[in-house]
This record gives sequence, C-alpha cells and structure tokens, in this order.
Amino acid sequence: MKRIAVGASLVLAVLTLASFIAGQAQKAFNQLPQGVPELQIQPPRLDAGARLNPLKVALLKWYAANRVPTGFPVGKEPEGVAFDGANIWTANFGAGTISKLRASDGASQGTFTVGGSPTGLIFDGASIWVTNSTGANLTKVRASDGTIIGNFTVGAGLFWGTFDGADIWVTTGTSSGSGYANKVRASDGKILGTFSVGPYPIAAAFDGANVWITDQGNATVTKLRASDGVVLGTFGVGLEPTGVVFDGTHVWTANRGDGTVSKLRASDGTVLGTFPAGNLPYGIAFDGENIWVTAGLQLAELRASDGKTLRVFYAHTNFTGVAFDGANIWVAGYNISKIGKL
Repeated sequence: MKRIAVGASLVLAVLTLASFIAGQAQKAFNQLPQGVPELQIQPPRLDAGARLNPLKVALLKWYAANRVPTGFPVGKEPEGVAFDGANIWTANFGAGTISKLRASDGASQGTFTVGGSPTGLIFDGASIWVTNSTGANLTKVRASDGTIIGNFTVGAGLFWGTFDGADIWVTTGTSSGSGYANKVRASDGKILGTFSVGPYPIAAAFDGANVWITDQGNATVTKLRASDGVVLGTFGVGLEPTGVVFDGTHVWTANRGDGTVSKLRASDGTVLGTFPAGNLPYGIAFDGENIWVTAGLQLAELRASDGKTLRVFYAHTNFTGVAFDGANIWVAGYNISKIGKL
C-alpha cells in the first residue's frame, strides 16, 4: 500500500508541475514588453522513433512548452546571432553595436560599439568576431567583458563566417565581381590566405575538415579544404543561397531566391533533397535534431532526416539570424530590434 501511495503522489506532483509550467509560460507571454509580436504555430508532433535532445530532457523541455518566444530588446536591426556557451550575442546592423544577453534568462550583459553595419558573429572559444559589412574589417571582442582586442582589415562585402578550430573564415565580395573566402588566424588576426569562390559569397560553415561557402550570385556552394583552401568542389543548390549549416553529416543551404533549402551530403556534395522553407529563406541553424530556417515573417522547423516541415512560427517582423544554445532556439527580429527565445 505504501508503494501505491507514493506512486500516486508522484503522479499528482508531475501533473501539478505540468500545469504550473503551462500556466507560467502563458503568464510570461502575457507580460511580454509592448510591441513583441504574438506568434502562431502549427501543432507540434513527435513521430514514432524521433530522437529526443538529452539536454532538453534534463531541463524538462522534451516537449514544445515555449510556443511563443520570450522577447528581449537588443540593438537596432539585429542580424547575426551567436552563442558563446553561456551568452547570446546579436550583431545590430542599424546601430553599429553588438548585444550580449545571458542565455539562461535573457538579462542584458552589455552593448558594445563595433564597426559599421555589423552583420555576422563568430565565436572562437574565447572571443567574438564581428563582420562589419560597411567597414571591410573584422572586430575581435573579448567575450568575457566586451573589450575590443583588435580590428583587422579583410575586404569589402564582409557578411557571415565560421570558425574551424584554429582560424576564422569570412567571405568578401559584392553582388558583382569575384568572391573570396578569407582565412584569418584567430590568435592575431593575420590573413593566412584568400581563396576564390563563386560570385557574391555570403556565409560559411565548417564540417570538421572543410569549409562550405554559399555563392549567392551563382546558385552554388563551394567546398574548400580548411587546411590549405584548395577547392574540392562546387555544387548547385537553390537560387541565391544565403545561410549555410552543417548537421554532422550533411550541409544545408537556405536559398533566398526560390523559397527552399537544399540538403547535400558533405562527403561528396550530392544534393539529397530540396525542400520548401517559406518566403525568402535567410538564416539557418541545427539544434542537434532538426533544421531551423528564418524566412521573412516566419521561422520554420524542418526534420533533418527528410526535410519535412514540423512547425512554423509567424510574426510581424522579418526574422534574420538564428542560433541554438543547446536547449533553446534564438531568433532575431530585425524590424522590432528584439531577439526571441523559443
């Protein structure tokens, strides 16, 4: 009888906790600052055999509890988003600043002035690197306190980049003319190489051995060997590819020109699928299980195994950058100068 009583008490406690969590989530949404848009989503579903993120399970977030994001103010017109292991950073294009927020609760940890029209953010384990699109330079910022360590001239048309474990890779090139992938030593900002890629390169991703560059002007993605910059292949994807991400096996591109994402096998560049992703896909992230794509006024979650759309979030703002912090997705709201946590 004692075991039955304990079991019944445990069930009651779990049900009470679930009710409390749901109530608190709704309360948090109702108390959002004025101007944060309400999001609407398709009902989530967990298919048989779907994997659960262990960290989400540990945090009691194995289900989609946060159906509307908690919004936090950042600088004007946020673009890129990055996670440093404890904090979320945004590159505020319209303010010439970057914002640092504590990932656990969104509390502001500071706003720091950088170069002109910052767009991308890259974390190297100790520092945040900012691509200043109108200043042709990279700004290196100490992640612990926001102190600027250095500014390094690279070239015009800086956008988004990646870190390969030792060096920073950033793209340069305008909408007309040649495009380049630039390898910059993270320790001191020295340019180690500049390598030709397709026209109007936008973003970069690292797959553990190679760097992938989206060539928006050519509807291609270029694969370079990270050790020496040798081009290993150029592969066709959708129109105007912008964001790019690696999921551990495959490379995904967000194709702004035709409303799709492309999935390529990283080993040989074979296109395994092209999937609808809304209007003007832009940023893209991987959460350990699924792919998240920003596309105009919507944020879509796609199953990585087959590209199926699982959920779509809508808002009255253009979504731009997106990042995963190990438990939550963070997405930048460009028009409202806020970042949402899902």
